[in-house]
Amino acid sequence: MSRRRLRRRHVISELNLTNLIDVVFALLIIFMITAPMMTQGVQVDLPKTESENVESNESIQVSINSRNEIYIDQEKVSLVDFRREFKDVFSSRTDIPVFVNADKKVPYGMVIRVISELQNAGVVKLGFLTLPLDKSGNF
Repeated sequence: MSRRRLRRRHVISELNLTNLIDVVFALLIIFMITAPMMTQGVQVDLPKTESENVESNESIQVSINSRNEIYIDQEKVSLVDFRREFKDVFSSRTDIPVFVNADKKVPYGMVIRVISELQNAGVVKLGFLTLPLDKSGNF
């Protein structure tokens, strides 16, 4: 009787990959959806203009959102501490460009004040991020 019981128990050595493939595809879709959301940390409504693209591998981004909050590379800083915080970031990387990313609703005086602080810190390569004009040429 013991031999009969051993013969009836067969080991199933097949691996069902269907479930594994489903999980991998689900994760891939999730990453494809969330990856574009992680490219820009500070939500800014950029002004539109007619200009050429500038390619830069490494840069410092100073952002000002519609609530007049200032960010240095996605780290929020106050206007009072901006000079000190920016000098800490910029002092080790003085040869790379700095891009100002200001919402179009930010008062002009606020943007000029930030630019003045950047120039006082020794920034030579300064750029502004904008959106291209729409097809009709309207702002």
